Parts: sequence; structure tokens; C-alpha cells
Amino acid sequence: MTSDVKDCNGNPLVDDDSVTLIKDLKVKGSSLNLKRGTLIKKITTTVNDEEVECRIGKSTIVLKTCFLKKA
Repeated sequence: MTSDVKDCNGNPLVDDDSVTLIKDLKVKGSSLNLKRGTLIKKITTTVNDEEVECRIGKSTIVLKTCFLKKA
């Protein structure tokens, strides 16, 4: 099974890639705000091609790929 996960520019994303946020994001259910330009390392692809999982601090969150750019 091949996944077709792509960042905002159409570059393919795979597990353990690093990505950068292209927009400030508020995390639902948390007081955490992620700033534009934040580097996120070691993402994990999910079943949904439009989402990836990542760890920020001690939390695991899901981000939409339309807000990510491959680093």
C-alpha cells in the first residue's frame, strides 16, 4: 500500500521527514500556539493522506498537510 501524502507544494512526505509550518496555528483543546516557521522533526504519516502525526513537547498532535512545507 502506497500513501500519497504531499505538503503544500506537492512534495511527497514520508515517515521521519522534517517539515516547517507555513502559518500560525492554534491547537484545539490546548493553550498551545504553533508559530509560522516552526520546524517539526520525525513526522508519521496516517491513513488519511491529508494529515500527519507529530510530537511537540510531550504531546502528540495531528496536523493538516496544507499547512506544512517539507524542510
